[in-house]
Amino acid sequence: MKRSALALLSTLAFASSAAQAVEYNHVLAEQSQIAFGYQQMGVSMEGGFKRFSSQLRFDPAAPDAARAMIEVDLASVDTGSAEGDEELARKTWFNTPDFPSARFESTRVNALGGNQYEVAGTLTIKGTTRDVVVPATFTVAGDAGVFEGSLNIQRGDFSIGEGAWKAFDIVANDVVIRFRITAVAK
Repeated sequence: MKRSALALLSTLAFASSAAQAVEYNHVLAEQSQIAFGYQQMGVSMEGGFKRFSSQLRFDPAAPDAARAMIEVDLASVDTGSAEGDEELARKTWFNTPDFPSARFESTRVNALGGNQYEVAGTLTIKGTTRDVVVPATFTVAGDAGVFEGSLNIQRGDFSIGEGAWKAFDIVANDVVIRFRITAVAK
């Protein structure tokens, strides 16, 4: 009798924990954003991207099984100026005719405790791929999960700014990519 009761309790506990597990797998693009910041002649500049696609699988109870892929449409850059947007599309910067998108793909997610995570993966821009580690937070907001974080890159590592723009005296080498990805379970 005791074994039967113990087996029943174990089954109920497992079923209860499985029922509470939530896999966030549908990104809400209208509630998400990818932005960037940099210095130009010592002045802080901001921009973002209007379009990106993504695939996501994240269960806070099993972060080691998480997967993420984000592909950014580089032609959707928004610097707040049509002239700036056109300039970034040129060959010397993003070269959007030859390299229309940038891509991040996760390879591993480590839980650091609390709502802190470390997402390792590859970042590809202009045909150059680099390994990166992205610190991120995850919070639950109603039915949605919200991932936020930032990544510092060196634009020179990806040939962003060629020719006269290869030097870092006018446009700094450091670029901060910030993201907020909102997802729900479907």
